[in-house]
Amino acid sequence: MFSTPAFAQAAGTAGSGTQGLLMQIVPLILLFVIFWFLIIRPQQQRAKQHRAMIDSVKKGDDVVTGGGLVGRVLKVTDNELEIELSPTVKVRAVKGTLQSVTPRGAATPANDAKG
Repeated sequence: MFSTPAFAQAAGTAGSGTQGLLMQIVPLILLFVIFWFLIIRPQQQRAKQHRAMIDSVKKGDDVVTGGGLVGRVLKVTDNELEIELSPTVKVRAVKGTLQSVTPRGAATPANDAKG
């Protein structure tokens, strides 16, 4: 059926054992380095900033929780906060659920009206 011999057997001798292994590992290492700088490292930095933000919460700060509750911190304990949502409504929240913290006395955006 085929009149020409197969030349695929000679292709395996082109790279030596060590060089061939190195050429297979280099793309994997390069891929890991790219993932490190584009995905893993920025995520670690965001987590570090979030931990620092949570640790710096103090009485009087305005906070937003992960559930969307907006209020002012009344009391801070090791793992929880007491947040005043309105003059008659106070809730306890776990510190880890905070999404943002605005320190008291922070500047408000120019387009917000005092009300």
